[in-house]
Parts: sequence; structure tokens; C-alpha cells
Amino acid sequence: MASTITISCDKLLRLVGTPKAPLVVDVRTEEDFAADPRFVPGAVRRDYATVASWGADLQTRPVVVVCQAGAKLSHGVAAWLRHEGVAAEVLEGGHEAWTAAGHPTVPEAKLPQRDGRGRTVWVTRARPKVDRIACPWLIRRFVDPFAVFLFVQPSEVEAVGQRFEAAPFDVENVFWSHRGERCTFDTMVEELGLGTPALLRLATLVRGADTARPDLAPEAPGLLAASLGLSRMFADDLEQLEAGLLLYDAFYRWCRDATDETHNWPVRKGGT
Repeated sequence: MASTITISCDKLLRLVGTPKAPLVVDVRTEEDFAADPRFVPGAVRRDYATVASWGADLQTRPVVVVCQAGAKLSHGVAAWLRHEGVAAEVLEGGHEAWTAAGHPTVPEAKLPQRDGRGRTVWVTRARPKVDRIACPWLIRRFVDPFAVFLFVQPSEVEAVGQRFEAAPFDVENVFWSHRGERCTFDTMVEELGLGTPALLRLATLVRGADTARPDLAPEAPGLLAASLGLSRMFADDLEQLEAGLLLYDAFYRWCRDATDETHNWPVRKGGT
């Protein structure tokens, strides 16, 4: 019987990217992390030796602890977290097992500089429609659950990025932007090592909606319509982002789990 204080890589993979996913806490030593500076998607780094100072701050959601091999460090941290009232499990086999299984990992080198609280900070144009909601969804669900997004006047994006050490995205002449016919969401999926079948399918929908290419997928016009509707419902960009997260949660689950499912009004058979 599986332990109630551990979780398998395959089970965690099914949870990653969903709204109720546990917070993944990477407690590998500095030496082990330097040897492979990649994260389980959505993971945050914490120092195992100082768990007594930060453990109680994680009581709002379940936690999965990851160390190099799923041994003493992760079990010790998870036990301490449970002492603090946190529902904490250990990833079986740790980071080594995750990577050996070929599951996606996010490279630290591609992430922008973190602020004093360990968060990535991003900046883009105000009044988002498609890409500027899809990209924050991807970051919050698969990269940094605590990421900060700044929406500013288009002319000020790069200057705000420089002054506030925020990574600009979805504007011209920056790294995180369109490349040829591909949109910023495509760029992020590729650069962040998140090219799973579900996210690649979702990227096609986003590209079709964002670049006026409804021919790319029959669902693209529906995504565009929902995105434009949200932009009319909310005057505040951050409120629109929070509502948009649910929209992309639904499209992601369709891409991952429901593309073969159909629906129709029941038709009476053999009757009049």
C-alpha cells in the first residue's frame, strides 16, 4: 500500500497546472540544484535548514516537497510542515525520479530575476485580450504561482521593466514576444520547457485567437470571443486576469482530457 505521506511522479504530473495543484517546494541543496538548475513546474525554492521560519506561511494549500532523491531532506521538511498544520507530502524519488520519467522541467536560467520575496515580476501592456492573459495563466500555473504582473501604458512597458526589474512580455523587440507567425504564448511554452501535448494544443488555440488565424483550430474563434467578452466585463486588468485564469483552466483541461468527447441533445429513437 502506498504511503499517505508520499506522492508518485505520475500523480503529481496530473495535478500540475490545475487550480487545485499542491504547492511544490524544492528543497534541494545548493550543490544539487547547481548541478541541475531546473524545476518541477510551478515549484518554488526554499532552504530546508530554515523551514522553521517559513513553514507556517504555507498553510493555505497542500504542499509537495522535492529534494534530490526523495529521502531525508524532503521527508524532514514535510514532517516539519505537517507539525505546522500543513498538508505535506514527499515526491517519491525526488527530482531524480521526475527527470528520469521525462516529465517537463522549467529551467531557472530562463526565468527573470526574482524580487526580495522570491517572486518573478512581469510587465506588459494594459487592457489585455488573449496573449496577455494566456501568458500570465501559463506562468501562474506552471512556473511561479506567486508571480507579479504589472499592466501599464504600452509606451512605458520597457521603461517600467528596467526601473522595477520586471520582465517585459508581448511587446515588440523583447525576448518574451511574438516570433514570426507564433505568438508570445508559443515562445513561453518553448523556452520554458513546457511543450506537453496539451499545452502545444492550447498554444495553437491561443495563436489562432491572437493572430486572426481562426483556420488553425475550430475552437480559436470561441477563445477569442470569450477573451473579448472578458475585456468588456472588467475595467480593472488584474480582476480580468483572475477571471481569465478560470477560462484558461477550462481550455487546458479540454486540451488535456476532453478533445475526444462530444455532446449532443438526446435524440429519441424509434418513437414519434
